[in-house]
Amino acid sequence: MSNLPIACTLGPAAVKARREDLLGSLVRRADERLDLPDGYRVRFTAADDALPIIGKVIEVERHCCRFLTFQVTVEPDNGPIWLEFTGPPGTREFLAGMLDL
Repeated sequence: MSNLPIACTLGPAAVKARREDLLGSLVRRADERLDLPDGYRVRFTAADDALPIIGKVIEVERHCCRFLTFQVTVEPDNGPIWLEFTGPPGTREFLAGMLDL
């Protein structure tokens, strides 16, 4: 993987819409948020719509924030769903500003 800049490719209006609609909305919906050195890990209840929503957000966000790595973990027996989104050094600080965390 090449060294991608920690930057969003969207303009200011689109960034504001994204903050309120996609990744920011998903993070606010989470039951728990853990800070990681290079990003965040969030936990969701295994609701019927959780996995499709997480997948939709990942699909859209990976195009504008190409530096992010996404990892989804689905626990057994209808347990929680974890989403981890990380990147190179400075990613957590960038996301905190973008998502108002």
